[in-house]
Amino acid sequence: MTTAGTEPTAAPTPAPPALTKAQTFVRRLGSTVVLWTIVLTAIFSTNILVANHVFLALMMLLAWTGMLEFYGLVEKRGLVCFKTWGVLGGLLLMASTFFYLTAYLPGIGKAGMASKPGDFESSVLILFVLGLCVRQFLAKNNTAGILAISTTLFGLMYVPWLLNFIQKINFFPGVDGRYYVLYFILVTKFSDLGAYCVGSLIGRHKMIPRISPGKTWEGFAGAIVVSTGVSVAFAHLCHDHLKETTHFHAVILGVVLSVAAVIGDLIESLFKREAGVKDSGKFFPGIGGILDLLDSLLFNAPLMYLYLRHVLTH
Repeated sequence: MTTAGTEPTAAPTPAPPALTKAQTFVRRLGSTVVLWTIVLTAIFSTNILVANHVFLALMMLLAWTGMLEFYGLVEKRGLVCFKTWGVLGGLLLMASTFFYLTAYLPGIGKAGMASKPGDFESSVLILFVLGLCVRQFLAKNNTAGILAISTTLFGLMYVPWLLNFIQKINFFPGVDGRYYVLYFILVTKFSDLGAYCVGSLIGRHKMIPRISPGKTWEGFAGAIVVSTGVSVAFAHLCHDHLKETTHFHAVILGVVLSVAAVIGDLIESLFKREAGVKDSGKFFPGIGGILDLLDSLLFNAPLMYLYLRHVLTH
């Protein structure tokens, strides 16, 4: 009943029902399959121009959206950053590294080729840091220069710089880098899958509930077992393309990549918890944002590259 001159109070809109674990799993699996099917189809295209430039476009898209999400978390945390400068610097890093690896590096000879992309990256990062300092000089209202420079630089290091190791694996000299990209993505994502499935079925003991209430030690063990099994199986099936990866190396990489994948997931959970959000975005149904998809890959790409460079091809 309402009184004269007042509007009836609208009934609150009921919240949508929460997804079950099975529904969440199906959505997450579907989004993952669709995205990485596109990525891997581009990598393995028989047309080298299509393969290279679609690969670059995808890497740029992931870097761009990932950085926007990261800087969005920074702003939700109430911190300052130079978002536009950071995004432009990240895209420049990805694009310049691609052209260095595909256009310039193949024509300068084999000596020391493995170390040259890192040297080139360092040059770009030096210019970026110097540019950040100049950007702070031009900021009229921002007195938190140390904070703004730090958050902007960390955003570039966390997303495009770590993501850039996928490019360096793909174009690694002397090996079929495409198969190593496929290998480390499979091992990493099966680590996520093993952790999710085992943790959902029998997980009882929480790992770090203050950061990620859903992570359990049982799920952690499942991640290691599943990813190590996939690592050994894929290395065996694709031995002609992964000749450097013996069963011994496959076991080591399976364990290392699975552990690092869980750590990468926890680090992103820490960022989201500080920002007060459940997902970094809503780009992928069942997964969340780009960072929710990339968190484990960002940590594993440099580890795969370092193992490939210093152990497998030493």
